[in-house]
Amino acid sequence: MRIASFDFTESRILAELYAQSLEGAGVPVRRVGPLASREILQPALEQDVVDLVPEYTGSALEFVNRRAGRATADASTNHELLRQALAARDLDVLAMAPAQNQNAVAVTSSTANRLALTKVSDLVPHARGLVFGGAPECAERPFCLGGLQSLYGLRFKAVRVLDASGPATVGALEGNEVDVALLFTTNPHVGPKRFVLLADDLGLQPADNVVPVLRRAAIERWGDRLPAVLDAVSVALSTAELSHLNASVDLHGRSEADVARDWLRHHGLAGR
Repeated sequence: MRIASFDFTESRILAELYAQSLEGAGVPVRRVGPLASREILQPALEQDVVDLVPEYTGSALEFVNRRAGRATADASTNHELLRQALAARDLDVLAMAPAQNQNAVAVTSSTANRLALTKVSDLVPHARGLVFGGAPECAERPFCLGGLQSLYGLRFKAVRVLDASGPATVGALEGNEVDVALLFTTNPHVGPKRFVLLADDLGLQPADNVVPVLRRAAIERWGDRLPAVLDAVSVALSTAELSHLNASVDLHGRSEADVARDWLRHHGLAGR
């Protein structure tokens, strides 16, 4: 089994959770990457370069096939639409986790207080004087800068290319190098650094539950135990636990492999 992740902490943790659970069930696993973005990972899945990628339902749906229907705020709808969109590509979408992670527009508490910001639409009269920061692909994504422009009408003074809710983005926001940044809702730095996540008052962001996307050929090779093992991990994972796992790595310096191993043991999912 070849498992790949996106190049940010949470995705690497998820890949470890799924990889270690499979190894405990006797399935050999090779870790690939991490790889930078869906523009790389989705073709890798379809072209038999990797077998499994931890995904997010709403964002994956919008990326792989917009004709399947715009991702919604309903988790079950997104899951079913993603399953339908990927079925023709010989990919299976397994059970989704209760845990989800969405994009969020973040500012420092001082900026929020100075400009009286509580929701994204509050940025409209100020955006042309503010600098926005996000991942390289953010400008093209409908749930990132693209959606902020089309739905909210936000036009920023400048846009800085940083990383996917990682240390570059956190540092730029904290250091006032950017005024507004795209962070994930499970980013563990939000509380300690007193960042403010502005309410998505126009409903740009979809439900974005964690879900493994798996090549059908892998299930044919390893049988029904493969989805059974992976589903057991997914259904046990909550958003609060996902945030805690991120904090263990990003704030406390533990490795993704160690925090994944401890979580699996705690839930009785190690060495199954």
